[in-house]
Amino acid sequence: MKLKLALMVGALALAGCNSETPATKGAARQSGGPAIAVQGDEQRILAIGDSLFAGYGLKPGESYPARLEAALRATGVNARITNAGVSGDTSADIRQRLAFTLDNQPSPPALVIVELGGNDLLRALPPEQLRANLDAVLTELKRRDLPVLVMGMLAPPNLGKAYGDKFNPIYTELAKQHDAMLVPFFLQAVIGKPELVQADHLHPTAPGVEAIVQSTLSAVSKILPQPDRPPSP
Repeated sequence: MKLKLALMVGALALAGCNSETPATKGAARQSGGPAIAVQGDEQRILAIGDSLFAGYGLKPGESYPARLEAALRATGVNARITNAGVSGDTSADIRQRLAFTLDNQPSPPALVIVELGGNDLLRALPPEQLRANLDAVLTELKRRDLPVLVMGMLAPPNLGKAYGDKFNPIYTELAKQHDAMLVPFFLQAVIGKPELVQADHLHPTAPGVEAIVQSTLSAVSKILPQPDRPPSP
């Protein structure tokens, strides 16, 4: 079922097809620059979320997790991202499958990126449910001693001020409570920019995904250990 949600000035769909993240091997090339060889041990990242991670309407390899992996490797980070985005998932769905997903990773991830709540907004579910579910997700990740980056969402104005006042602080408050890093609004880079969404005015285009990657790359990089660099001459 295709689920749609208006967010702020623009709108993006929060349902679609899941896409795998293809591995990017060897050296990566920064735009217009020389190739940079990846360095250090492989750092596995788990990206768990809804269809904003799944890559609706995009080609294989154009999802956010795939492009984030490529961007990290372009800086020399030996990153490998598992895309655990499932279209249509609510925060309750992600909470329910979290342990199973973690237990089936080949090794504990160096970072878990959590993106949830959009489908809660679509269904106008009580913010208290999101708070309880995100709290449970972060509690489990903290119990496993896993670094976390939370991708925040904002309630659209059509849900009313009272709803937004309850929903919007949840990500900030819980990230602080659980010592997790936070991107306040995951979709900020594409809101109000029609050239970065598909023709249906709902889904991010490949350039839209790239914009989101660039706006969140520094937050991801701050958490991951950086590869050793040779000293400058």
